[in-house]
Amino acid sequence: MQVNIAQDVTQLLPDASLGVIFYKDSHVTPSPKLLQGRINYFVELLRLEHDRTGISEITSIQNWRTAFKKVGIDPSRYRPSAESLIRRLLQGNPFFWINSAVDVNNFLSIYHALPYGIYDADKLHGPIVFRIGTSADHYIGLNGREMNMNGKLLLADATGAFGSPIVDSQRTAVTEETKNFMQIIYVPQVPSPPTSEEIIGSTVQMFTEINGGEVVSQTWVTG
Repeated sequence: MQVNIAQDVTQLLPDASLGVIFYKDSHVTPSPKLLQGRINYFVELLRLEHDRTGISEITSIQNWRTAFKKVGIDPSRYRPSAESLIRRLLQGNPFFWINSAVDVNNFLSIYHALPYGIYDADKLHGPIVFRIGTSADHYIGLNGREMNMNGKLLLADATGAFGSPIVDSQRTAVTEETKNFMQIIYVPQVPSPPTSEEIIGSTVQMFTEINGGEVVSQTWVTG
């Protein structure tokens, strides 16, 4: 399935890129204890590291906040999803367990401090485009809220908007019945080759280690 970045995004964010990975025949379960222990250990390290500084020194978070401002999104009202996750954890809230695919995805998001999206590929139709939303774009978010996506960065397929570096939709949500996946890593600027390889490599390794399956394709998409 083809994924592209629209011109309206590249005009404002010429360095924006997407890490795009497709998996097939994976098996989603409740997260195993080993994964839970690994994530909880990292969360404690994260809290120790940013106990005083908060997120002010996390470069990728600040880069996304700057990118949101360039698009016209207030980053204090609509936060990049990685920032929202990290803020919750630094406030002492527990990691919210959903299933092995979503939990790995959320862990990778806080580990790399980048918005990650994980989608049921069988619920997607036609080419995928990363663009700026219009007044016609809205969906029910994973948070249960009606999301007006006008003026916001989003992913859309032939059916309409379904994902965003802010919050994804319920329409393409991953469940324990999901077998085929599209995973998106939202990056505000094209990473260097070593960094891009490390991000994609660690993502693929952990996702398949926990959920099994086969990597169909993995690539970086730029404008």
